[in-house]
Amino acid sequence: MPSFHYTYILWDTATHSHFYVGHTADLKAQLATHNTGHVPHTSKYAPWEIHTAIAVQTEEQAEKLERYLKSHSGREWALKHLALPAPS
Repeated sequence: MPSFHYTYILWDTATHSHFYVGHTADLKAQLATHNTGHVPHTSKYAPWEIHTAIAVQTEEQAEKLERYLKSHSGREWALKHLALPAPS
């Protein structure tokens, strides 16, 4: 069975008004890392849940997709097509 890498979008479970984009090879472990406060950027709005996860074959593809989703045009695409909350 091939292994996958994931580009993921998390959103906070309390209000669904904050989201975070990252990539990983182990989605379950990475979510646990975010929810236990080990990632300074996400600790303030924990707990998180997975909003979207996209599986790709290589880490390079996952990194490129993450960079795109963090860009202005990628954020706009995600807001329009993935029903993410607009930044406040």
